[in-house]
Amino acid sequence: MEALALPATTAEVLAYHVHLDVLLLMAVLGVGYELGIRHFAEVYAPRGEPAVGRFQRLLFYSGLGAMFVVSSWPLHDIGIGSLFMAHMVEHLALSLVAPPLLLWGTPWWLLRAVLRPVLPLVRNLTRPIVALLLFNATLGLVHVPSVVELMIRSEAAHFSLHALLFATAIVMWWPVVSPIPDLPELAPFMKMGYLFLQSLVPTVPASFLTLTDEPFYRIYETLPRLGGISAHTDQVVAGLIMKIGGGLLLWGFIAGVFFTWWSDEQRYSATDRPSARSR
Repeated sequence: MEALALPATTAEVLAYHVHLDVLLLMAVLGVGYELGIRHFAEVYAPRGEPAVGRFQRLLFYSGLGAMFVVSSWPLHDIGIGSLFMAHMVEHLALSLVAPPLLLWGTPWWLLRAVLRPVLPLVRNLTRPIVALLLFNATLGLVHVPSVVELMIRSEAAHFSLHALLFATAIVMWWPVVSPIPDLPELAPFMKMGYLFLQSLVPTVPASFLTLTDEPFYRIYETLPRLGGISAHTDQVVAGLIMKIGGGLLLWGFIAGVFFTWWSDEQRYSATDRPSARSR
């Protein structure tokens, strides 16, 4: 892997440039989504239903937008050239924001058609315990100091490890979103417990970042410090983003599952309740 030249000044960190690899990836995903809907809907989409809804499309492109924002200038450049807190925002978006949006935004029939050849593998990978272990092992890996330094020094390593984080995040979110009917869906109470466990695990690396007296990632001490923020303060803020920001996102999903469950129960109760006239 070819090593990147580290920036020497804040001007170099903030210098605008286009990330062609990110643009290409976004184009491939967007075009593939539209072509898949256009060419496969006639065969795989349920009869009498729209192939994809307007809101569903909005969710998908919101997920792509989140990936683009955190993986492009300036946030990406700041994250690998100056502030670890920007790198942490990128991690949160790639693991807790974009994956559920993309899963919700993809029609179930299209996802099933694409994954049909590997559906047994997907079934095994998305078992709740397996999914949690895979994602959190990857999350721990990308926060190891030597791995963080590798990502900063090598764009190929940075892209590959973030792709791994994103892929395992898709696996982690699968039991919650339940995007296709072929695989068993967790009951609402189990979904809430699953997300609660996920909200606890990242507190371990977050604690290391916020409670240590010295910078955990020495390489950030050698990088230009935007806004005069010290490497230690930057690390503490990154840990708080991971713990509080990630926790709020996950608890937001837990609340969403609870209120959807409660609303469904109320609706079913009202439907099953005999009317006063029939008594």
